[in-house]
Amino acid sequence: MQTLILAFVLMLIVFGGMAIGVLVQRKSLAGSCGGIGALGMDKACDCDKPCDKKQAKLAEEARKEKEKAWQNNRIH
Repeated sequence: MQTLILAFVLMLIVFGGMAIGVLVQRKSLAGSCGGIGALGMDKACDCDKPCDKKQAKLAEEARKEKEKAWQNNRIH
């Protein structure tokens, strides 16, 4: 039981030290792999066929653009 408590306290000390280090440096946390850009992707959803929710959003945006173009081109 003492080993478990000692390991827990040691982990708390390590996490506390890391937190203090981040606060002192005033930097945001960053990953080491380079993120999505390292994979050659422009955005998180880089699929050929977007999901239904994304397709509906794109269709709505296209509809709004057409309506705006129609409003701009109509005769007053």
